[in-house]
Amino acid sequence: QAQLVESGGGLVQAGGSLRLSCAASGVPFSIYAMGWFRQTPGKDREFVVAISRSGGSTSYADSVKGRFTVSRDSTKNTVFLQLNNLKPEDTAVYYCAGTPSLGSSNSYRRASDYNTWGQGTQVTVSS
Repeated sequence: QAQLVESGGGLVQAGGSLRLSCAASGVPFSIYAMGWFRQTPGKDREFVVAISRSGGSTSYADSVKGRFTVSRDSTKNTVFLQLNNLKPEDTAVYYCAGTPSLGSSNSYRRASDYNTWGQGTQVTVSS
């Protein structure tokens, strides 16, 4: 029943922007910590950003800090990732992830922290 569906990926020139969405269904969204990861061939899945169940706390990878912004809309059960000033090295499949949270101090930066994953959406940044 649990499902996360990403959308919004595409091809964009360096310096451009994209807005990714992750629509959740079949999960108690209000208690789910959510995160975004990305992966390219031959590399480990890389943490991008996490957001607490309330949206009050966020944690960004150093490589995207100042360029990407995460938010969530509890009325739509959706998490958004705004990608600005994109660079070719941002090219990857971007995955949305979620897991129940009891409000702990865990920042949810590890892929192993999550029990629900979307199928991913491709982001390609050209020079």
